[in-house]
Amino acid sequence: MADTAYGSCCVDEVGASHVDAECVVHYGHACMSPTSTLPALFIFGKAFINVNACAESLLQCLSVSNKPVLVLYGLEYAHALQDLKSVMSKLLSSRGSNQMLYYSEVAHSSINPSGYHIKDIKLPESHEDAITDGEIIKNGESEVSNKLESGTKYSLGGLTWTTQSEHKMEDHLLFWIGSDNSAFANMVLTFNSCEIVRYDAKEGKLLNDFSQQTRILKRRYFLVEKAKDANIVGIIVGTLGVAGYLHIIQQMKELIEKAGKKCYTIVMGRPNPAKLANFPECDVFVYVSCAQTALLDSKEFLAPVITPFEAVLAFSRGRQWTGEYIMEFQNLMASDATEIVDDNEGARFSFLKGCYVEDHQPQENNGDQKEMPLALAEMTEKALNVRNQCTDSVLFKGTARSGAEYLAARSYQGLNMQYENAPLQSYVVGRTGRASGYDDEIE
Repeated sequence: MADTAYGSCCVDEVGASHVDAECVVHYGHACMSPTSTLPALFIFGKAFINVNACAESLLQCLSVSNKPVLVLYGLEYAHALQDLKSVMSKLLSSRGSNQMLYYSEVAHSSINPSGYHIKDIKLPESHEDAITDGEIIKNGESEVSNKLESGTKYSLGGLTWTTQSEHKMEDHLLFWIGSDNSAFANMVLTFNSCEIVRYDAKEGKLLNDFSQQTRILKRRYFLVEKAKDANIVGIIVGTLGVAGYLHIIQQMKELIEKAGKKCYTIVMGRPNPAKLANFPECDVFVYVSCAQTALLDSKEFLAPVITPFEAVLAFSRGRQWTGEYIMEFQNLMASDATEIVDDNEGARFSFLKGCYVEDHQPQENNGDQKEMPLALAEMTEKALNVRNQCTDSVLFKGTARSGAEYLAARSYQGLNMQYENAPLQSYVVGRTGRASGYDDEIE
């Protein structure tokens, strides 16, 4: 079962619980966190790849580069990893090359938090070996002990690998096997300081021109600068199956309120321009989802859509972008990036407005206002009073501090029923009969 409400890369854990499923079989990417309460099997498929041609391309990269080479791949090509290792071992031994070559491994192919006997499940014959690739995760821990060398362990897009202690990720050449999809974009943005080449298994050729991905990184920086000038922020819930999504939403709320901005939490399934157009008061949206669906092309949206990491950069005063990019919000929670920086003194320079602006200071009694049942009505009444007192300066998008102020300043607020001093109207007798021929109509 794939999650059709948010993204097919995730497991539809909510849908499985509705049908009392004991285990979920998911064909696709393992986005689901090991802390889930539902056992799951991940079947990645077996896309065609010419192993010998891929090995030749990999050997070409080894011959022209002095850096250690790390092989990453789409999970649909995980079945060919052992064959690639065997062919590369023969080619390197025949040439006497001792250059460092590393391979990433599938992080896990099964999640078994409750100790359920997953291997007792009968799978189709073409996929019976699916649960033997990678590890089986039980209670958030690995049942198979990996003999890893000393170094730093990385995990991205269902893959895991360990680098040597004397090498950083920037020192490696990344060799990606797969198509130009969301998984590849995730890798390019996360390791944007690394040298990257891509082997297209469908075309059978090596590519190293990623100017499009570089433009994407520049646009993300532009969206961060645009989000800094926002007053009303909408938090879009983009996943219900990835562990920690409630925690990161709460962190985003605290970060936004600390920055003196108003936030609203929105649950709408997969976002699109038509859905987000129903919230015109929001200046920017923060999309909390898995890493594979986190990057939305918001050119057609009325307001930009950013990731939680970009929200941290935008709403934390004094924080600078060092080039680091975090796609997984679990990694964002584990790092110190979400720590609120107190730097509210003085104005900041807005690159979009071209002048210095002062951010709205958070209210000290904001916590008390959230407990008041009539908080929204009071804010609306206050906004109406402000509009009546200042009729010449009507609020517009970008200046309103809350949804109530934005609604009060709109010229159209829906059907307006005038009950005060309304003249009494006499009743009118309606027509009788059917629409094809009313009684008062002449045949």
